[in-house]
Amino acid sequence: MSDYNREVSLEPPLALRHPTRVLMVTAVSFIFLAAAIWLFGTVTLDQRALDAVVALATPGLVRVMKIINYGGDKLVLLPATLALYAAFPQSRRRWWIWLALMIAAPTAEGLTKLALARPRPEGHGFAFPSGHVTAAAAYFGAVFYLAGTIASTTRRRLVRVAAASAIVLVAIARVMLRAHWPSDTLAGAALGLALASVAALAATAQRRAEG
Repeated sequence: MSDYNREVSLEPPLALRHPTRVLMVTAVSFIFLAAAIWLFGTVTLDQRALDAVVALATPGLVRVMKIINYGGDKLVLLPATLALYAAFPQSRRRWWIWLALMIAAPTAEGLTKLALARPRPEGHGFAFPSGHVTAAAAYFGAVFYLAGTIASTTRRRLVRVAAASAIVLVAIARVMLRAHWPSDTLAGAALGLALASVAALAATAQRRAEG
């Protein structure tokens, strides 16, 4: 059996087979949010959502969120790409795709920040989109896709739940720490998942080309 057929045979029945659809939804969502921020700036709904999340903060919870915050730090996630290669052997043959993903994510969010120049709720720098959430969504989005090669249904689901939860927790942390507006984190998640979908499509195309 060829390597390609072995990889396909590992693909579980509930594997995410349509990254194109995810790409379309997330890309449209990101463009919509970017256009809304450009046209309207910070709206009342964004402020109220920020206030609601911050109201939940306690000293202990803030300490936890500061730790979770590292889950979106590109300086942590870029070298953590090596963990993808260790955990998912199939990713090693197309290692450059996943590395390019982790370089493209901060590049894309950085350019968008410069273009929109939206102020943060507190502190210096630009807010839209959240760089931490973009990096987390790109990295853990890759984990979500690569989990499709896990034969065990239970393990596959656990990995995917953990990956999705990591993105959500980083987003909450960024808002609770007053580093971003809620819409910044939504846009970061959309951008990161869109880039992860592009990487998944590229990996699939390369795998088929290799035959």
